[in-house]
Amino acid sequence: MSRFWSQVVRGLTPYVPGEQPKIANLIKLNTNECPFPPSPRVLTAIAAELGDDAARLRLYPDPNADLFKAAIARTHGITTQQIFVGNGSDEVLAHVFMALLKHEQPILFPDITYSFYPVYCGLYGVEHRTVPLAEDFSIDPADYCGQPNGGIIFPNPNAPTGRLLTLEAIERILKTNPDSVVVVDEAYVDFGGESAIPLVDRYDNLLVVHTLSKSRALAGLRVGFAVGHPALIEALERVKNSFNSYPLDRLAIVGAVAAMEDTAYFAQCCAAVIATRETLTAELRALGFEVLPSTANFVFARHPQRDAAALSLSLRERSIIVRHFKLPRIDQFLRITVGTDGECKALTEALAQILS
Repeated sequence: MSRFWSQVVRGLTPYVPGEQPKIANLIKLNTNECPFPPSPRVLTAIAAELGDDAARLRLYPDPNADLFKAAIARTHGITTQQIFVGNGSDEVLAHVFMALLKHEQPILFPDITYSFYPVYCGLYGVEHRTVPLAEDFSIDPADYCGQPNGGIIFPNPNAPTGRLLTLEAIERILKTNPDSVVVVDEAYVDFGGESAIPLVDRYDNLLVVHTLSKSRALAGLRVGFAVGHPALIEALERVKNSFNSYPLDRLAIVGAVAAMEDTAYFAQCCAAVIATRETLTAELRALGFEVLPSTANFVFARHPQRDAAALSLSLRERSIIVRHFKLPRIDQFLRITVGTDGECKALTEALAQILS
């Protein structure tokens, strides 16, 4: 701590990102990255952007990323006025907290959820109240109905549990909170869920946030977006242009457009992850693990007789890393990213050795 730190920094508990270790022959199942490379069209688009006139890199990119917004609009059947883009969904969410969730009443989000939410609250001085998940780790929409609040945010599927809320349940929350913004963070929805984007034309208090890091394999480019009523988007644009007018660089824009347009490759990768997830779930259950129902590209599992921290350490000794959260209610769970078939097979074989 330094005497030069502001009071804000002194009081912060920063977000801890997933570990990116440099271990030889590592099987990395801790950060929910896609196990497959991006669409080949992405590399072609980036190469073309560089090859046509690399000198253009001396110029700022389009601050509005109009090409990318147009690709999103075509994909989801919406208008570009309903779209906001940012440097990964984390930046989009950061602007959401400042622009739409900072009010007199506390905001609501689950007690077990994306751990960046309380960090944003601390950074921006947003009051919040956590809502306990049900015993089965699901979100009960009734818990968000009738409580005065300054906004509501939750991932769907939830993280790190992987459990999905139906669109009917989301509509119930929207209808009972007409004066609050409801933010649905859909980082993992493409792996078996149904997006709430079709609801934005009916509810002016709905904002849906997406990332290209997971299902479109672009974690390294940092691209995210939000969809909502134009008035919500205008608020985000006002904050963005007071913070960083050029959140997406030239290569990220063309790469993101190519990824959005290659719908066949996108569907193929999602289907492969879903199939591997189901196989992994079955094999973990056969080893005695309890595995929560997941519609994400990860599973959340615990063993009734084995300590999760010890299991994580034993896997690490075998160059396999998974995510262990030392938090109340979930400290005996491991969050395991769905890797390739070979990586998941190596994981379950290692667990079988450890358990025996």
